[in-house]
Amino acid sequence: MNHRLRTFAPVLPVIAVIALLGLPLAPGEGGAGPADAVSGLVVLYCGIRLLRDRRRPLTPTAMVVMGLPVLGLSIAAMGASSPGAGLSGLGRYLQIFVLVPAAVLLLIRDRRDFRLLAWSFVALALWQGAIGVQQYVTGTGASYQGEDIRAVGTFGPTDVMGMATVVSFGLICALALALGRTGVRQRAVATTCTFALLLPLALSFSRGAWIATAATCAVQLALAGLRRALKVAAAVTAAGVVLVGGFGVGTAMLQERISSITQVTDAPDQSVTDRYTMWAAATAMWREHPLTGVGLKGFPEHRDGNASLALSSGSDTEGAGAAFLKQPLLSPHNMYLLVLSEQGLLGLLTLAGSWLALLVRALRGLFHVHRSGHPGLDCALVSCGLLFWQLVDFAYADIGGPSTVLTAVVFGVAAWWSLVGANEEDRPVATAPVRTNAEGAMAA
Repeated sequence: MNHRLRTFAPVLPVIAVIALLGLPLAPGEGGAGPADAVSGLVVLYCGIRLLRDRRRPLTPTAMVVMGLPVLGLSIAAMGASSPGAGLSGLGRYLQIFVLVPAAVLLLIRDRRDFRLLAWSFVALALWQGAIGVQQYVTGTGASYQGEDIRAVGTFGPTDVMGMATVVSFGLICALALALGRTGVRQRAVATTCTFALLLPLALSFSRGAWIATAATCAVQLALAGLRRALKVAAAVTAAGVVLVGGFGVGTAMLQERISSITQVTDAPDQSVTDRYTMWAAATAMWREHPLTGVGLKGFPEHRDGNASLALSSGSDTEGAGAAFLKQPLLSPHNMYLLVLSEQGLLGLLTLAGSWLALLVRALRGLFHVHRSGHPGLDCALVSCGLLFWQLVDFAYADIGGPSTVLTAVVFGVAAWWSLVGANEEDRPVATAPVRTNAEGAMAA
């Protein structure tokens, strides 16, 4: 056991960040949590290791890709309404998109570490998913259509996307591990986890998570091979029929929620109307300040001056151990429009440019292992899947809440494969010690 701990010691702090997201939060608690505090310690730990071990620094390419967002963020921070808002916004963005991802990239040493992190995502998803299913069955979840049945895990009603995000990440990792070229036992366990996570994802009633996960899984299957994609698609369809068919009252709610996806233009509900209104407000802010935006954390201040009367006063939340709360709408629920409104075109190009570079390099690494027949296909599918899901999800969600720190880990995992892992051999962590000349002579 001690040997295993020493073997995986560098990535254990990252696993601690993931594990802390499984702890329950106080009702109504939002924003930064224990995992965020530990993520700061991970950055410090990484810096100490680099100084002590004189490990490899980031390559010039990695420095450009990982550091590109700093330019737009710094300019947007200077344009904030107050120094406090600029500094707090800058710190949060640097944490999620620069510092923690870079630390994760440097702490992962090989594909064994990478796979351990992937299984950590799966384990967290199973834990949160099990809590979510229990909430649905016992009626102790977040309020949905007048009933406390919405599965939210430990994140509570103020972060209804938290459990859906965690379960989506776990499902994507499990599917990638199942599609890889590793041992039969690992692929069998991963396949079982994939099907098990379908239930809590459905009970999250999160349309955004459903869309992003379905699109990502389709891409993963296509990248893994057409024949395998058809087999798995048939199995997932059969499982979905059985899953939905056994819900009774839940079936009607799920069908209504699914059908509402196609009604966002014909008969949108209030949540969709609010989203469209905030998108329009964000676009109006950008038109007034096209290059640098209104400054970090400036969206709430400029929202009312750019939004129409169709915008409601807030979102109603209750259930899962929390009292009724009117949650204010402080962001456009679209990461790209949030960046565009607060950081302008410069911020969007630098931030999204970094993400796009990671995705292109991740796909190039995947095609490389496909051609070479290397056993790193599962790592490639994990990286491409997580990154693709996040970029799709950003079309109708943004950063905020306790689960946000997991986004930073996702970008770090994707960055390792994109910038380092795709070009390394799948070798074990521990290597045999190099003998000295004297030892060699004695052995001879």
